[in-house]
Amino acid sequence: MRSLNQLSIKSKLIAMLLGVSGVSILVTAYLGYQSGQANLTSRVFSQLTSLRASKAYQIESYFKNIHHHTETLSENPAVIAAMQEFAAAHRELESAKVPAAFDRKLASYYRQEFLKRLAKAEDGSPVLESYLPTAAASRYLQYQYIANNANPVGKKHLLDAAPDGSTYSRVHRRYHSIFRKIIQKFGYYDMFLIDPQGTVVYTVFKETDFTTNFGTGAYKTSNLARLAAQVQQAKEKDYSKIIDFEGYGPSYGAPAAFIAAPIFDRSKLIGVLAFQLPVDEINNVMTGNRKWEEDGLGKTGETYLVGRDYLMRSVSRFLEQDPKAYLKGLQTAGEQEDVIRRIGQYKTSILQQKEQTTGTAEALLGRQGTRILKDYRGVAVLSSYAPLKLEGLDWVILSEIDLSEAYEPIYSFTRQVLISATLLMLVLTIAAMIMAYLFVKPIQHLIDSARKVQDGEMDAIAPLNPQDEFGELAQSFNGMLDSLHVQTALVAEKTRENEQLLLSFFPTAIAKRLKQGEKDIAEEISNVAVMFTDLTGFSKLAAASTAPEMIHLLNEVFAAFDDAADRYGMEKIKTIGDSYMAICGLSVPYLDHDKRAIGFGLELQSILRRLNQERGFQLDIQVGIDSGDVIAGIIGRHRLIYDVWGETVNIASSLREACPAGEILVSEAVYERLKDLYDFEAWIDAEGSGKEKIQAWRLKSAQPSSSPKRRA
Repeated sequence: MRSLNQLSIKSKLIAMLLGVSGVSILVTAYLGYQSGQANLTSRVFSQLTSLRASKAYQIESYFKNIHHHTETLSENPAVIAAMQEFAAAHRELESAKVPAAFDRKLASYYRQEFLKRLAKAEDGSPVLESYLPTAAASRYLQYQYIANNANPVGKKHLLDAAPDGSTYSRVHRRYHSIFRKIIQKFGYYDMFLIDPQGTVVYTVFKETDFTTNFGTGAYKTSNLARLAAQVQQAKEKDYSKIIDFEGYGPSYGAPAAFIAAPIFDRSKLIGVLAFQLPVDEINNVMTGNRKWEEDGLGKTGETYLVGRDYLMRSVSRFLEQDPKAYLKGLQTAGEQEDVIRRIGQYKTSILQQKEQTTGTAEALLGRQGTRILKDYRGVAVLSSYAPLKLEGLDWVILSEIDLSEAYEPIYSFTRQVLISATLLMLVLTIAAMIMAYLFVKPIQHLIDSARKVQDGEMDAIAPLNPQDEFGELAQSFNGMLDSLHVQTALVAEKTRENEQLLLSFFPTAIAKRLKQGEKDIAEEISNVAVMFTDLTGFSKLAAASTAPEMIHLLNEVFAAFDDAADRYGMEKIKTIGDSYMAICGLSVPYLDHDKRAIGFGLELQSILRRLNQERGFQLDIQVGIDSGDVIAGIIGRHRLIYDVWGETVNIASSLREACPAGEILVSEAVYERLKDLYDFEAWIDAEGSGKEKIQAWRLKSAQPSSSPKRRA
């Protein structure tokens, strides 16, 4: 091989250009890959965390409502009366004579229906005598409402009353349709009335726990039996308690959770009201009614619940979508055969699928965060986890998406980079050969011209000598100068465009500080009016529209809002979905900032009325306005966001949430300043961020008030 000194200038130039270009391409591709992966990971984690927080709020609200509903029903006079009458009617039957034919038919039902189904869920063969009731009242009522009920298993609740003429059946006919509607309307699986001795004197669905005693019967060790005992021992009013999922015998070993509250007649405990919680309702919340992709979870994302025992408390998405593939995947991952069998039998992963990952362990310790880990299928996922605040339940929530799906854009980028780099190296090789060929001009003349350019003489022209190769290089040098002029002009133009773009995203003062290199920008601003708005009716309209139509409509509405904002001196801070936030007095102080905000709100109503009339829509708007001080600043490093904080912002947001569609609610501060200019009406107290009550006022008209204000 020839030494480097023996190579021609042309060969050296080609080698140098190819080497530098190749290294640059590799470094750029590597940095791009690393940056893209980091940004994509951050974005996906943010999306998962946002979704996890949303689902956590929904499930916490759902359980809170169940607590309130159970406590309210336990104090309902109808429930109290029903508890007393069912208990008394049951006592009447304790000495009843049960015909042998009744016992034979009841035993036949247990053997042919109940025990056969139960045997599929349990190891071994269940013993009839262990489950068959022995008390006269239990045998009599189970015969009338279960064994002799013509309705099939799962529909025994359709019988309003047995035709035996007993006091119990008369009471049952009076209350059963009411309680059945409660179950249907609120989605519970079953409802129970339990007397102080632990006897289930009434259920809606009439499974084998009907009329059994939780102190001595077959289900004395069940979670419902323990819950009933705990509620009776508490002896508290306005009290309810929930117990976690366990396999429940009367439901053939399927997972069941219960909530119960004591029933008092004045100060006397007369029984317990209990509900079997609906698994489907919990799953609907966690799966978004099986619309994972619409929730932003793609093809492999899911949000699910896990208990203290590391077992799932909601159904797996993959079991819902493709049970066969899910069970096969568990088998491949080495899951135990009996677990796979039970999941297939119950068609649920609740209390069957173990999720013992680092994220679950962290969440059970009360921590929240994000990690890349392997999930219960042994698949690498991006996971966002956090504990849940559920009274009586130690559960955590996780939102996850497969790493392969989340990183698909990065993998695609890598493939494109490899193809582009190959083509680019080919182009660079050709370019290097051409440039080396043109590099043939007296070096000194070229150096002189280069020095002049270095000194700022951009119009310096290298002497041309077209008869030799260096002349061609000088011509290329002069061409480079011309190109430099153009590029300089383009850079200047791009700089102006970037400055204009920066001004469009941030206030002028903030934009100048960003250009000067400031990073941590924050300031306190007094006397501003903060407005929050929400479009009502947009979700319904969006559901009937395509994505492009929905975006076009939202752009049309917000463009009109932006034009109106400029006229009233309002500055748009951000939009979130169909919500719009603007502030008056942020960059430019106004003495009438709150008046401008109200005028802007009225203008938005007018814009929507015009749009509804022109397009046939039924859109409306909720508006909340507060006046006061805020803190404004820049958040982020890679993707900067200008935002505002403070109690004024929180109050405006709360007013917006409490505001009826088509109305404007203002705070006490705005009312005091403008009550002589506008006609306001005191409104129901809104709830602030700290759950304290805040005074709200509804704008009635823009005319001075002619009547005294009244309380809504």
